[in-house]
Amino acid sequence: MKDLQQRAQILIVDDEEPIRSLVRELLSSDYDCMVAGSVEEASTVLQANTFDLVLSDIDLGDSSGLIMVPQILERSPETVVIMISGKQSIESAIEAMRVGAFDYITKPFDLRHVQAAVNRGLQHHQLLAGKRQYENHLEELVQQRTAEIEHLAFHDRLTDLPNRFLFEDRVAQAIATAAREKDPLAVLLVSLDRLRQITDTLGHAAGDLLLNQAASRLRDCVGQSDTVARFEGAQFAILLTDLSEAADAAESAAAIMQAFRQAFRLGDQDVYVTTSIGISVFPFNGEDSATILKNASAAIERARMNGGNDYQFYAAEMNAMAVKRLTLETSLREAIAKDEFVIHYQPVLTLATDEVVGVEALVRWRHSELGILPPANFIGLAEETGLIIDIGETVLRRACLQTLEWEARGYGQLRMAVNISARQFQQKLFFERIVAILDETGLDPKRLELELTETSIMENAGAAADLLQRLRALGVRLAIDDFGTGYSSLSYLKMLPIDTVKLDRSFVSGATTDPKDAALVMAIVTLAITYNSK
Repeated sequence: MKDLQQRAQILIVDDEEPIRSLVRELLSSDYDCMVAGSVEEASTVLQANTFDLVLSDIDLGDSSGLIMVPQILERSPETVVIMISGKQSIESAIEAMRVGAFDYITKPFDLRHVQAAVNRGLQHHQLLAGKRQYENHLEELVQQRTAEIEHLAFHDRLTDLPNRFLFEDRVAQAIATAAREKDPLAVLLVSLDRLRQITDTLGHAAGDLLLNQAASRLRDCVGQSDTVARFEGAQFAILLTDLSEAADAAESAAAIMQAFRQAFRLGDQDVYVTTSIGISVFPFNGEDSATILKNASAAIERARMNGGNDYQFYAAEMNAMAVKRLTLETSLREAIAKDEFVIHYQPVLTLATDEVVGVEALVRWRHSELGILPPANFIGLAEETGLIIDIGETVLRRACLQTLEWEARGYGQLRMAVNISARQFQQKLFFERIVAILDETGLDPKRLELELTETSIMENAGAAADLLQRLRALGVRLAIDDFGTGYSSLSYLKMLPIDTVKLDRSFVSGATTDPKDAALVMAIVTLAITYNSK
């Protein structure tokens, strides 16, 4: 809309000089006016200037002022045109309006009528200009929002890195170029180890902060021509195009692992995160983007199986392993739905009297094709996929009910020991779930013993200590399973409310033949007794 301090621009067109002068004198005190005496002169002026209002006679000698109206409006749609004519017929007014005129004044005219028509015309011009400004602003907003939507369609919301869709497109383009120039390229899939545990412990805001810092470090590890993308969860992807040989990809992977050795600062907490990296190289590991990415996925699974903090190049046998793993995961999900898990019970005896004082629940999978599978064949996968939560709760519930059934059959008040996985223990509502199952089954908490690993406890020792104290106050007994294979710290026997310490068999297998093993076992047993553990 025109600035209120800016004078309106008016063009007066009439072939009679006295009329031009009269109208100009009337309007020039308030507006900037220019004059023209013919269609040709007016056209020249209009080519060089833009006017808010044009006041033109229809009869301009050999030409009609009406022919200018469409040209004026085409060049400047906000310009208002008022026509003047000696013809006082309604047909002349309609003809003027039809070609686009805003108003029509007849001669001879009253100067007050001219002034009023000009005022109305300029007000209409301001409305048109305001409308155009609004439309332009709206169009800019639409363009801006469209650009933002297009950006979001191809970029990760959290890190602003390219997403999977854009990354796959860039890989396909890079492969086409590399194939023509016979150059290698590599795709690295990078997964942050332990991101879930950090998020569960410190919250999702801390997890998001970690992902952003990780994205920044990854960008610093690659060149300008390379692409860093975020897929989903803890997984990133890197496209390396400036390679002399395939071995250069290993150097990049090593650089990433080195960059992640430094702690991440999450608020007032320092955390350390390692990476698992899978590498697939064109053209050796595939000739199209889908194959290259699939093989990088197989390679990263091998790195994870090695315990993380590792990188692996793709090898052909990895695909067979990946297919086997996927099949097992599918079967594991079906096993939960079909209730294929069975529990074997191992008696716990007091050696002095050979009295059975309790039992330990040991889960097995009755596979429809492979028979009875031990925990080593499926617990790791169940932990990784989160299926261990359902399996663990099913085992705990059945074990509690079995304890009460044995009591009803006259076997006394046995104590039931149940293994708790790290994934279960780190649930936010773990304590509440234990209470709910005890209430549901009716088992006295004092007859339940939960067996935990050192690693699951020491992942976040402070929070674990609080949780264990709550369980202990409830009456539940607590045991450390396979003591000595994890953090191997005797100090937390004093710090934590542990009732039972179960030594790993690697300690006790040589206790009767190796004096060093015997001395070590005696030391641990003595310390445990001192702290009232068994």
